[in-house]
Amino acid sequence: MSVIQIQNLTKYYGKTLALDSVDLEVEQGEVFGFIGPNGAGKTTTLRILLGLLRKNAGKVSVLGGDPWRDAVALHRRLAYVPGDVNLWPSLSGGEVIDLLARLRGGFDQSRRDELVKRFALDPTRQCRTYSKGNRQKVALIAALASDVELFILDEPTSGLDPLMEATFRECVAEIKRAGKTVLLSSHILAEVEALCDRISIIKEGKIVETGTLTELRHLTRTSVSVKTRRQITGLSTFQGVHNLTVDGASTRFSVDADAINPVMQYLTKFDVMALTSTLPTLEDLFLRHYELQTGESAQ
Repeated sequence: MSVIQIQNLTKYYGKTLALDSVDLEVEQGEVFGFIGPNGAGKTTTLRILLGLLRKNAGKVSVLGGDPWRDAVALHRRLAYVPGDVNLWPSLSGGEVIDLLARLRGGFDQSRRDELVKRFALDPTRQCRTYSKGNRQKVALIAALASDVELFILDEPTSGLDPLMEATFRECVAEIKRAGKTVLLSSHILAEVEALCDRISIIKEGKIVETGTLTELRHLTRTSVSVKTRRQITGLSTFQGVHNLTVDGASTRFSVDADAINPVMQYLTKFDVMALTSTLPTLEDLFLRHYELQTGESAQ
């Protein structure tokens, strides 16, 4: 069952095309990663899903409803955490958590108290005294304590230290086991890689890749480091071999997925003593679509 369905979504800001025929589908019970740099269209897409922006064209369904027409009803069934949280300065963190949770129709008090401890938040302090990380904790606790079907998280760990990031990951794993659905937008690729069942990469308002990490890894190369008794020769003639470096008995290169088998068979001719291969990471997949700051394409 699809919790989010987007078809041919188009959005203009004046004459500027922000989203160009975006297609996206998120299934019930999955953690779906949505990645791309600033300005790629992630936040615009999320705001349309939340009913905060009106689309110019296309079809959008959230939990079976129209996010613009049914915004009030839908917001009782979903929780949203932005990357830049603004709170009422004169209220305490605990008061804000309770207020936000009640707006969604109630919350589990024991779950709320447990999350306050796990995120090491002092709920008695006024929000004006909180750091960015603590403001983020307030929004996360309010969302995670709510009994909702869908969590839309836009850079949710912004400002959190590594320990709290680990706590966040544990919480996402728990709500996934409970059958809830998560749409996660993040710049922290390791976070997306650790949590998400599927991902979509958006570039300049268009979805350029969608799939599981296993499905997408064919798009980039495996890194290989090998030590042989005899120096390897002739490897540069193989189609699919890149970035080859030979230093005596040690050789390093990257190889396309469809070239791995013939290359490995060829290496045995040189009496392999040690070999290490590293699967491409999500960062490799991401950088495949974006130029590095030096202006060179990612390998």
